[in-house]
Amino acid sequence: MGISYKPLWRLLLEKNMNKTELMRAIGLSPPTLAKLSKNEPIDGKVLERICVYFKCQPCDVIEYLHDEKKGKK
Repeated sequence: MGISYKPLWRLLLEKNMNKTELMRAIGLSPPTLAKLSKNEPIDGKVLERICVYFKCQPCDVIEYLHDEKKGKK
């Protein structure tokens, strides 16, 4: 399954902020915002900028979704 940015979207809702406002606030490029929207990997520097902006930890922004099928033989 991989990673999910659901915690980030919940954080935006709590802050009454939309994705475009986040993009402008921390200088995200549209392709990076698209990656976030598709739960694709992003650069660690982007994650750091998000955490600095919201004064939070990475676990407040991303979550790892375990895939029960992976790792089984």
